[in-house]
Amino acid sequence: MPFHLHFDESDLLRCRFALSPLWETQEAVRTLHRPGRHGYHLPWLRRIEQESAGLDLAPLWALMPDGGHNPDFLCPPPLGPLATFGQEIAAVRATDPVTARDDMARALADVPGGTHSPTGRRLLADPARAVQELADLLERAWQVLVEPHWPRLRALLEADVAYHSRRMAEVGFERLLGEISPRLHWRDSTLTVAGTRGNHSRVLGGQGLVLMPSAFVWPDVVGGYEPPWQPAVIYPARGIGGLWARSADRTPDALARLLGRARADVLCALAEPAGTSTLAHLLSLAPSSVSAHLSALRAAGLLTSRRYGHQVLYERTPLGIALAAQET
Repeated sequence: MPFHLHFDESDLLRCRFALSPLWETQEAVRTLHRPGRHGYHLPWLRRIEQESAGLDLAPLWALMPDGGHNPDFLCPPPLGPLATFGQEIAAVRATDPVTARDDMARALADVPGGTHSPTGRRLLADPARAVQELADLLERAWQVLVEPHWPRLRALLEADVAYHSRRMAEVGFERLLGEISPRLHWRDSTLTVAGTRGNHSRVLGGQGLVLMPSAFVWPDVVGGYEPPWQPAVIYPARGIGGLWARSADRTPDALARLLGRARADVLCALAEPAGTSTLAHLLSLAPSSVSAHLSALRAAGLLTSRRYGHQVLYERTPLGIALAAQET
């Protein structure tokens, strides 16, 4: 069933992109529990298998009904475009217990027997304690599941935001929505998110909309957040197919012989725009070495650069794309 978001002119002026490490953490927890999401993330699942075995995520999973309501307070819309996990989890810990109890009760009601299960009764009996317990679990999940891989994930998400921000300027909001996902439809100032449970409708009322790419939400698109939170649409980020690939998996041998292995790895790692520090992390190279390779590739006409926020992003030119596309 669809989720409808009704816009007026002021809402269109308040649409923004944002990243959320807390959202990625929540969706990483959900991905562990849903085999249907494992496809692109099998390399990640193998890497975190041993560490994740020590996590007791049952209380979080109890509040994640498949297709039902999920508590908004556990992952509120990010405070800004580049909010840190520390800032986001502090907002979770500050949740009013009455708000938290109502939010948890709605989620548990969507799980057969959830409200009267031992976990459900315990969470609802002391919502103030439950808020801190769940925040502790999310923080531990961040440390084990996401934080070690955050530079890689952040690079993917920032590249998506840079790309779609540019496309919005080029083609406008309506066409952009169709490019983001075929589940998003725009008609008569209403955005419809298909594939959600129930038939929900919300008038934005001047709050605007947050558009958030996510690696772990694939293959779903989520439209959500009830008042008082700002509404958001969370969609699969571009390029997740190569998210966990090693540099050697991306670099053709012929290109490595032509440019040198390290320089070819840098070129091939730029399937999406990225900055020096992100590439250094992905390729296990010193930032100074990556910077030198980027300068050489740009001078050769294989890359262009542009400033995005606090950093310089590099991306391939048509010639660079053609070279990187050569078969191994």
